[in-house]
Amino acid sequence: MGLPTGIRTLDDALGGLQPGRFYLVAAAPGAGSSLIATAAARTSALDQHQPVLYAASGLTRADVAARIVAAHLPVDYRRLRAGRLTPTEQDDTAALHHYLAQAPLYIDDGTDLTTDAIAESVPDLPGLALVVVDRLQTTEDPRLPLSGPSQITDAAQALAHLARTHELPVLAAVDTDDPHLIAALSLDITITLTRDADQIHATITERDLGPQATLTLRADLAHARITDPATPYASPTIPAPPPTASLHTPAQPPHAPPQAPTSPSPDPMPSEPVPTARTAAPPRPSPGRTTAPPSPEGGYANRDYSYFIGMITQAVDEALHDHDGDIAAATEALVKKAVPNAMALFEATRVGGNYEHTVYPETLEFLRKKTKDGADEIWEGRHNWTNTHLMDALQNGTHPPITVNALDTNASFLSAFKTHLPIGALIHDPDGGFDPKRSGIYRLPTRPTWHHPHLPDPIGNRREDGPVLLDDATIRLLIRCARLGLCEAPHITECWTSGASEGLLEKFRRVLTEARTHAIESDDTVTVEYIKAMYSKFTSTIGESSVNRDIRRPDWMHIIRSQAFANLWYKSHRAHSNGLTVVRVRGTDELHVAGDWRAVFTEGRLTTQMKQKDQYPLPRKSAR
Repeated sequence: MGLPTGIRTLDDALGGLQPGRFYLVAAAPGAGSSLIATAAARTSALDQHQPVLYAASGLTRADVAARIVAAHLPVDYRRLRAGRLTPTEQDDTAALHHYLAQAPLYIDDGTDLTTDAIAESVPDLPGLALVVVDRLQTTEDPRLPLSGPSQITDAAQALAHLARTHELPVLAAVDTDDPHLIAALSLDITITLTRDADQIHATITERDLGPQATLTLRADLAHARITDPATPYASPTIPAPPPTASLHTPAQPPHAPPQAPTSPSPDPMPSEPVPTARTAAPPRPSPGRTTAPPSPEGGYANRDYSYFIGMITQAVDEALHDHDGDIAAATEALVKKAVPNAMALFEATRVGGNYEHTVYPETLEFLRKKTKDGADEIWEGRHNWTNTHLMDALQNGTHPPITVNALDTNASFLSAFKTHLPIGALIHDPDGGFDPKRSGIYRLPTRPTWHHPHLPDPIGNRREDGPVLLDDATIRLLIRCARLGLCEAPHITECWTSGASEGLLEKFRRVLTEARTHAIESDDTVTVEYIKAMYSKFTSTIGESSVNRDIRRPDWMHIIRSQAFANLWYKSHRAHSNGLTVVRVRGTDELHVAGDWRAVFTEGRLTTQMKQKDQYPLPRKSAR
């Protein structure tokens, strides 16, 4: 018996999906060919724990993930996509998505997806058991290489060759039931579907033997699946968890997948969407399952994030258990897992909302690194500022000596997650201008001027002639400075933007903030360091990084980092406005001031507080 498709009637007729054979599922649009493909991938990866490469042509990861979630739980597909699930369904969906991060289901939705790219990915996935191609499209689309009659013929032959040479079952869906086109392909096995209301008739044909069987299946479209006719709504037996039940996510195949842009909803504080990144493996959540440990009393903003915090505490508990309570060893192990675990947590917090962010948009040229260890062309408001007027006055004796307090901002990148991020791919507007409902990258003809010696320049110390490219967080800071009467409003001559939301990372930020607060209050140093690694590595690896293949958003990386710089600038302005002398500003978290800083800022280790790292006199006494 080969790999099951998850539909017993079909498996009995086929003997499962056999190694070395190519299966073409042919059906008119809406007749269910893609649902057969999804069922086969879902059953092999989630129930059998077998590695599956899912090549999605014309579909996004979000489309595939939503179908998997709807069929696997099951929940109503349309309510899932619309973000209208009940609280119980949201919990089950979040639990499923947590387990999805564990199974070897690799979804590649690149717009440059070709059979060559699929073949190149196969050797990089150890133990690969199944290749699914969803779908070959008869109508030619210049953006989709696997489209058009001639391309379909070539692709089908290439996929059949791939199956034979790698001894793998390969299953592809095609959006036509045209008998002449199907016969011309001359393939091993063809499954032709025709739909009649809620019934689907499947005819299995072998190339040399002709029609072998005709089956009747059930179209359960409410749950985005096809089932056996006798049990249209039955869920399969709950599978055992994968052998390694951790938050670790298997590596992406090297072919980097872009996604189509998604338009934003007008809701400024959305709940979060169905999973969009590469999916992996869950047992179905049971209505009576044990929940994660409860969150601190009241929760963040009176919301219960105990399930998500349970993902963090479970990882910490497992690390401490695996290392016999050795705090240093457990912390080191958790830091190594911080990237995949942060992505799994982020994706879990995105379940059930209004937006489907684009995971792999096309990387614009100015967002590409020029060398492996180099930088792209975006300016960030990186601070390395000293109040030189004050220093000169101290040195020449025209200002009395001062005592400087070196303050540190807590979890600066975590706080910067509250920022306006572009949801979809960046779209070029040659006319420029600024729309607060959009976010992205902006071109200014020259570097803005700054004439305030007692405050740092909002865009940092960088000095170059000619046009500059600034990200959204820096532009919003300049607009705020203009409203304060500190500078002119930025003149934007060109921009690349998408619809924006300040809520894309908001639940993720709140969960990490609440978990960090609880860890600090309980003196849990392991969890504190683990959370720090999660938010800092999330920020540093979502650009061009081989460490994180689940997402490629260098625009997000710049905006988050610039938001951290902007937040520090706001603190320096607050200090200056309240009578403190701003002496130095460094990076994202270092603010040196003279005066009673505790009258302006709250002291402590929470994200809204500041702590003192050092105190020193100026001018410094010279050594004799």
